[in-house]
Amino acid sequence: MDLITGFFSFLLFLFFAGVWLLPIILIASSDRTTGKEKFAWILAVIFITWFAWIFYMLLAPIKPKDRYGY
Repeated sequence: MDLITGFFSFLLFLFFAGVWLLPIILIASSDRTTGKEKFAWILAVIFITWFAWIFYMLLAPIKPKDRYGY
């Protein structure tokens, strides 16, 4: 009985760890922001969790990209 409970607890831990890491992975792989702004969004997600990811999806990028790359 203890082995089954431990295995279930481990699977539950892996699920919640994946759910917690999902916004960080999505922001890190996104092309919407770059550099320091992406780093700031990742820090916001780490400290404020899912609310920051929702704000990222609604507001990013904060500064518009240059049209000509200068």
